[in-house]
Amino acid sequence: MSTTTAVALDPDKLYEIVDGQPEEKEMPGARHGGICGRLAIELGLYLKANRLGELYPETSFQIGANERIPDLAFVSAARMPPEGEPDTKWPMPPDLAVEVISPNDLYEKVYAKVMEYLAAGVKQVWLVSPEHQHVADFRRQTAC
Repeated sequence: MSTTTAVALDPDKLYEIVDGQPEEKEMPGARHGGICGRLAIELGLYLKANRLGELYPETSFQIGANERIPDLAFVSAARMPPEGEPDTKWPMPPDLAVEVISPNDLYEKVYAKVMEYLAAGVKQVWLVSPEHQHVADFRRQTAC
């Protein structure tokens, strides 16, 4: 069980718990929010039409020992608990995590987060680069 040091947190900010410590998640700008919104609409329509599962924007998930908040996350219908969605964070990693790179993000930190997601059991991670107009698709390696 991780221990979090008592720190006065700003209730108007989002925090992820990384290595037992709160880490402020950068507030998204308009471009970031627009990309997330458009992705959520398109992906959400596809998921609903095909009854594949649910999409969660800015929702907390247990990712290994950390609590992370992907920009968008998908949980398949097959993994949905019989009791439904939890009232608090998801106690498991999503099937898909989507991260939109912000202008202030450091490559090493973003890449480490992608690797953390995959190591914790996330099947697929989309890394969206607005600057390069590119989406990198990372998939979890599985044994044959």
